[in-house]
Amino acid sequence: MSDTSDKKQRSERRRAAHRAARRVLERPGFLATVRERLALLHETAPDLYDLDESADIYGSGIVEVLEERVAGLLGKEAAAFFPTGTMAQQVALRCWAGRTGNPTVALHALAHPEVHERNAFGVVSGLRTVRVTAEPRLPTADEVRGFEEPFGALMLELPLRDAGFVLPSWEELRATTEAARERDAVVHFDGARLWETTVHFGRPLEEIADLADSVYVSFYKSLDGFGGAALAGPRTLIDEAKAWRHRYGGQIYQQFPTALSALAGLERELPRLPEYVAHARVVAAALREGFAAAGVPWARVHPGEPHTHEFQVWLPYDADVLSEAAIRQGEETGTVLFAHSWDAKGPDLAVTEIGVRAAGLEWTAEDVKAAVADFVALLQDPASG
Repeated sequence: MSDTSDKKQRSERRRAAHRAARRVLERPGFLATVRERLALLHETAPDLYDLDESADIYGSGIVEVLEERVAGLLGKEAAAFFPTGTMAQQVALRCWAGRTGNPTVALHALAHPEVHERNAFGVVSGLRTVRVTAEPRLPTADEVRGFEEPFGALMLELPLRDAGFVLPSWEELRATTEAARERDAVVHFDGARLWETTVHFGRPLEEIADLADSVYVSFYKSLDGFGGAALAGPRTLIDEAKAWRHRYGGQIYQQFPTALSALAGLERELPRLPEYVAHARVVAAALREGFAAAGVPWARVHPGEPHTHEFQVWLPYDADVLSEAAIRQGEETGTVLFAHSWDAKGPDLAVTEIGVRAAGLEWTAEDVKAAVADFVALLQDPASG
């Protein structure tokens, strides 16, 4: 069997085990069937929007309602709905480049556009990126202040997913944004998961977003919508962004299902995120204790106290061995502790991501430790190799 087909088969087994499991830490919507997703939306939709209103056409109606809701939540003058965050951020930074006269965007080496978007900033939008730092944390004020060349915009991903969903302290974030403005640069937040940050910062969304000139948020990563994103900022910027949205092919004829699912996420999931964050810290501590009790060398939970409801687990084993054990645990016990893939980070070293949502609130610390013990037993079983 080829490596590609082996990975595909393993992915299918992982999904099947997760769907069939009695106990999981999260049940993200994208793993549900079409019927299940539509049934849930049908259940909540009448309380979110007048379904007897005409459907949207090119951004009218329900899309405008969603845009106004997001602008209000983030304390910005206006917001624009986009089909993807990739498009939203390219448009935002292209518009800012026209205003500042500098197409250079300063960001982290692990920022999403640098790692996951095929150099779209440069290839599609004529922007140039420079990396302020590659350290597994957000850029500091000193790094921004002392960077050796000019830039028109500083882009900060909050939280920085590929570093472990990490955030700076509130004081550090304020200092970093102030340092950018000292250099006459605008500040843009890649806030795909900004919804999750209020617990860590101890501030409401509006106050967090106020530190940036523009903010992008996602509707599916934290809120379980069907897709879509929004860009929020000054009305003049958003008006221009809507023109560029059309040019980029984002002026979609009708988007009411996605917009309605975003409104459902704002109503259903947004208020629960602080609860998820708090319980993620319980789960993380129990994982640490469970691996220590099982005698697993160099097991790491990162960050030690999660900054959001998502975090990383690092284990000193081959990624394929860990993947097989995780899948077998679901298949054989009906409990899925590790629902995501394991990625190799070195010889016998791998990392995975954990998210805690509504389903995870049912787990006690003792439940987590018991699941860790079962998982480690499978790791020691030759069949997991």
